[in-house]
Amino acid sequence: MNRTARLYALVEELRAAAPRPLTVAALAARFEVSTRTAQRDLQALMAAGLPVRTAPGRGGGWSIDPEMTLPPIHFTAEEASALAVALAATDARAPYAGAARTAAQKVAASMTGPVSAAAQELAARIVTLPSPSDSTVRAAVEQGLAAHTVLRLTYIDAAGRESDRVVEPAGLLTANGRWYLIGWCRTRQAGRGFRLDRITAAVPTTERARPHDLTALLRGSAAADAVRPTTLAPLTPLA
Repeated sequence: MNRTARLYALVEELRAAAPRPLTVAALAARFEVSTRTAQRDLQALMAAGLPVRTAPGRGGGWSIDPEMTLPPIHFTAEEASALAVALAATDARAPYAGAARTAAQKVAASMTGPVSAAAQELAARIVTLPSPSDSTVRAAVEQGLAAHTVLRLTYIDAAGRESDRVVEPAGLLTANGRWYLIGWCRTRQAGRGFRLDRITAAVPTTERARPHDLTALLRGSAAADAVRPTTLAPLTPLA
């Protein structure tokens, strides 16, 4: 078993035992490797951001939070290639680009043989031109959306006028190669769309944002002129 396959198997071994911890010695014996190798693999999982943790002392060991991970997902060769290529083509400065990059690495690591080679070869032939959005602005917007918290923005409109805004973020819109933050602008008391490359500063707050209907905000925002809004299909399990 190569290391990539062993790392995936190690996650599933921890998941099956959760919440009971497993010792390094037990894991080393299970995968027929040295305790040093098992320890290094566990540390690699932790460094990769997986919710694995260790508890010292008697009765301790390594465990994983099963609610923070996904069970194995089996893709067809075409599905795996499509995911790898789509994620690799993500604009490096688009919202959630960092998460897309690590997801692409995980998808690529899960593929082997001709499927992996074909997907990586195709991804290498896709070139994206990055948008000029600021990474700190992007990170603040991502945080506000994920945590449902109010954002304080400094924004430059199409006429070049700069203003400070207090925004309750509702979602993101992409159109014609541009990204917009859609939200309720408390400063203007209306739904607004803010082009990410025109936001010069963004500061997340701890204040909870009220829930808003994204479609209604799109109808009332300038960003709605960029594209006719459509609702995404719900992410429901296949029958």
